[in-house]
Amino acid sequence: MELLMSIVIGIVFSVTIYLFMSKNLLRVVAATLLLSHAVHLLLLTMSGLQRGAAPVLSFEAEAYADPLPQALVLTAIVIAFAVTALLLVMSYRTYKVHKTDDLEELRGSADE
Repeated sequence: MELLMSIVIGIVFSVTIYLFMSKNLLRVVAATLLLSHAVHLLLLTMSGLQRGAAPVLSFEAEAYADPLPQALVLTAIVIAFAVTALLLVMSYRTYKVHKTDDLEELRGSADE
């Protein structure tokens, strides 16, 4: 299962790099969102996909799942949501001021 998840993570990272190299500002924001999801999957996969009971609820289980990777990913999801919201607001404001979302046009000219 870890091999399949590693392949999926590699595909998501590849799509992210492709979106980062585009000229559209919203694609860059989407790439940031995809990058955060790829890192979440990477954290869970590298911690080992374990099966077991929750460590708090029962004492009769044979194996317990480690709650630390899930807690780290939950915190990272909240932070990624905040960063994505901030980037969306900044890109919307940039579009309203400059009337474009093309990064080449936003760059300006050499004489500025």
